[in-house]
Amino acid sequence: MGLINQTPEQYYNGSDYGNYQFTSLNDLVNNFIIAYVGEGKIISKIKRTDVLFHAKRALQEFSFDTLPSQKALEIELPPSLQMVLPQDYVNYVKFSWTDANGIERILYPTRNTSNPIGITQDDNYNYLFDNNGEILESEESVTLSRFKKAPHDTLTPQNESANLTDAELFDLYRYGNRYGINPEEAQANGVFYIDQLQGIAFFSSNVAGQIVTLKYISDGLGSDAEMRVHKFAEDAIYKYIAHAIMATRANTPEYQVNRYKKEMSAAKRNAKLRLSNLKIAELAQVMRNQSKWIKH
Repeated sequence: MGLINQTPEQYYNGSDYGNYQFTSLNDLVNNFIIAYVGEGKIISKIKRTDVLFHAKRALQEFSFDTLPSQKALEIELPPSLQMVLPQDYVNYVKFSWTDANGIERILYPTRNTSNPIGITQDDNYNYLFDNNGEILESEESVTLSRFKKAPHDTLTPQNESANLTDAELFDLYRYGNRYGINPEEAQANGVFYIDQLQGIAFFSSNVAGQIVTLKYISDGLGSDAEMRVHKFAEDAIYKYIAHAIMATRANTPEYQVNRYKKEMSAAKRNAKLRLSNLKIAELAQVMRNQSKWIKH
């Protein structure tokens, strides 16, 4: 019996395209119980809830470095220069802002600022307290306020340097601006940093009003629609669940645990190779750059 359960007309007139490449989490659990659990199989007996737990853990682990679980969203950056992280955010892949041609200009993280808790003080620098004896905190730290207001264009625009005299150009290159510049900061797109406790990303002032795009990693468990696995990684998920069950059971021989661990590693490696989606023609086009000479 085939796996396609709708006619071509129903598919093309619908809105849920490309789903054939995925297997739902419910089908994964059912298939694992059928293939791995029972008399004469590697797992004689187990509860469905246990299999479901390990399947979810497998989906989380594979979402971080194997499955294509990357998401993207864009907003117009408000005057507050901050962006609330998405509800299912785990880690970021890239921040960028979009120019007039639709090109994404990469934003880089800065390690030279933070968002500390600002403690209110009186004119004698004594801490202020509320009626309950708790320290009063300011709404925004001075560090954050100054970070938002400061200009962050590390390179002088060409139209400005074009009008400088020789002496001014000498001073520009000799004293601090371009002479001995830190390559890590040699870009004018802007910077950001993430306050992990508050779940907010803050941006430099030159990004104000821009369309900011965040590409981030989710754990694949945010909603029922997300809990699915690409068929290239389906076998690796089964091997992960089998190893997790064997490793957490008492009196399981060590050689069996190691065997399933090796099988899991091999299946995960195969899944990564398949999902990397390398195409010979595309790779050859990129490798044509190797004939270019890089002049210093």
